Amino acid sequence: MDGVRDASDQDAEACAAIYAPYVTDTAITFETEPPDAAEMAARIAEAQHMHAWVVLEDGGRVVGYAYGRPFKAREAYRWSCEVSVYLELGRRRSGGGRALYDALFARLAKRGYRTVAAGMTLPNDASEGLHRAMGFTPVGTYRRIGWKNNAWHDVRWVQLTISHEEDPPAEPR
Repeated sequence: MDGVRDASDQDAEACAAIYAPYVTDTAITFETEPPDAAEMAARIAEAQHMHAWVVLEDGGRVVGYAYGRPFKAREAYRWSCEVSVYLELGRRRSGGGRALYDALFARLAKRGYRTVAAGMTLPNDASEGLHRAMGFTPVGTYRRIGWKNNAWHDVRWVQLTISHEEDPPAEPR
């Protein structure tokens, strides 16, 4: 693999193509319509504004991405992010998720964020294994919270502290 870099709007089509089968063929995401490249470009721009979005390349081609976004809208949550990672199908358990998260968390910590949280639709052994290996701690499971593909699905939430700066925290930048 070539490595991880910051995403740009030029990566939108590749990110949309990676994400589409998760939307159409799995319950891993609760979106039901795959976003097109224009929508993905808007998401990348929004994430880059205050959080981060990174892509993984292999042979000069984008094969995965990860991003951070606000955990919740209320002001007290502003030092926390929700994070997600997606790899091309067939590339899971290849080290790509770890590489993407390492780069993402470094960028988020540099911006002043302290905690990241991730939700995983169950069952999802690959995602659970990645988050466990990265040191995330389980914090709870929402039971039968999402209906997709003619079935109810649970979502497990995990969190990780990515920075231990002194308090009071400086504003994220």
